[in-house]
Amino acid sequence: MPKRKKKINKSDDQYTAKQIQVLEGLEAVRKRPSMYIGSTSSRGLHHLLDEVVDNSIDEAIAGYCKKIEVVIHPDNSVTVTDDGRGIPVDIHKETKLPAVTIVLTKLHAGGKFGGSGYRVAGGLHGVGISVVNALSEWLEVEVTRDKKIFFQRFEKGDAVSGLKIIGKSSRTGTKITFKPDPEIFEVTNYDFDTITHRLREIAFLNAGVKIILKDEREENKEISYKYNGGISEFVSYLNKNKDVL
Repeated sequence: MPKRKKKINKSDDQYTAKQIQVLEGLEAVRKRPSMYIGSTSSRGLHHLLDEVVDNSIDEAIAGYCKKIEVVIHPDNSVTVTDDGRGIPVDIHKETKLPAVTIVLTKLHAGGKFGGSGYRVAGGLHGVGISVVNALSEWLEVEVTRDKKIFFQRFEKGDAVSGLKIIGKSSRTGTKITFKPDPEIFEVTNYDFDTITHRLREIAFLNAGVKIILKDEREENKEISYKYNGGISEFVSYLNKNKDVL
């Protein structure tokens, strides 16, 4: 005898405006991180660092950056410093916020979507760096430009301090320190070999740019790359252990 189908009570599965979620700002990134970085595994963790380094590389491609330093701290937070122009800090006309704050808190905000900010770009400036901010337990940015040093801190994507001047300097550049959020990622331990492989490739593809990697988790662990030969030197590196036919 066939089983009687269970009657579905439609009132138990209502679909009204109450069920529609509106995620504000970077909340959508924290809710669905894999949509933005592929996964929350080690691969996604290292992708965060790639995005920050790519922003520095874009300054190098534009001709304004010659040195990039990456430091892994004992708590697995990471600092990326470059000697580029520094992310703009002037007030954005439409939002009335400092440009650096917008870049770090708004998706699709940056100098790579048109105009004269960047003619060529290696990263996603705006999309990438704001995603890094969203998926970090905390992030601190230090911008040196206009003979001043500017600082701002964020936690889980939200600004917890305003942009403030903390000093003076004749140099220019951007320094970003972030700590991946353990509530988001399955692992938060950065792999030195994975990072060296990526930074070596970047150095080969950007002739003349010096890239330094320091690992404070181990004493005196530091490596640097600078290849004036660019891609041709990269090809020689790939073929160094191969027999010539």
